[in-house]
Amino acid sequence: MNLHIRGDMMNVVNMDKQLQRITESILSKKAELALQRKNDNTGTYTVNEALKKWRENLIEIYANSIYKDKQDTFEQLKKWGDNVVHLLVDMQLPLDLAIEEVRYYRKTIGEIIKDESIACQFDLESFFNNISRFDSVVDQAVHWLSLSYARSHAASLIVAEKAVYELSIPLVRVTEEIGVLPLVGDLDTRRAQQLMERALALGTEYNLKVIIIDLSGVAIIDTMVADQIFKVIASLKLVGISARLTGIRPEIAQTMVNLGIDFKDIHTFSSLHLAVKDIITIQE
Repeated sequence: MNLHIRGDMMNVVNMDKQLQRITESILSKKAELALQRKNDNTGTYTVNEALKKWRENLIEIYANSIYKDKQDTFEQLKKWGDNVVHLLVDMQLPLDLAIEEVRYYRKTIGEIIKDESIACQFDLESFFNNISRFDSVVDQAVHWLSLSYARSHAASLIVAEKAVYELSIPLVRVTEEIGVLPLVGDLDTRRAQQLMERALALGTEYNLKVIIIDLSGVAIIDTMVADQIFKVIASLKLVGISARLTGIRPEIAQTMVNLGIDFKDIHTFSSLHLAVKDIITIQE
């Protein structure tokens, strides 16, 4: 075998051993490093067992990335980001503080790599290659943490939006056959569409014969919203539910007249109790 090739192979083997030594040095300090930041002034939260384990897992990935295949490390980081984001959300740890955790261990472990590189007498090129490799792993950790956190946050927002939607358009049963939809706040076209969906879904689910849509808490109604209300009433009629409108205040009534909105075929009442009284009288 060519002496030059043999020398290169020996250098590679020797480098691998030295890199593994750095990895082992970091892993031997894993528990200590995981607790180290609790004494840091930037830490504003308690280091419980779950957070300690999360840090140790990150430190292990960082340490092993020094001599293992980079693509394997990236795959580990992807799984790590997916698994630990729920812990961060449960701890109510904001994303910026979570990223600060990742960056903190970039600096801490970077110092260990530097000291061990000096001890191993790495030349400048070898040290640069190793530290650049480590930096790319940290950048990937930030990427997967941010991506997983964003996905989890988006899922939480969907759940919260659904809850707000259900609370903003409640259907109250006042009798076995009569329900009331009290609306409060701005009624835009999107919310009017939600009104239709909820009125149809709950009206049929509860087997109602009459739904009273109370507008006393609605400040403004324009032509588009009025058109949506007409569509809600028409849709309810198709499934056998009669609709009533109540709570149309004088200023809204005046606006409707000025806009040319015609409610002549719609049962309207000034107050909720008058609508209920009228329905009960008809049923009797």
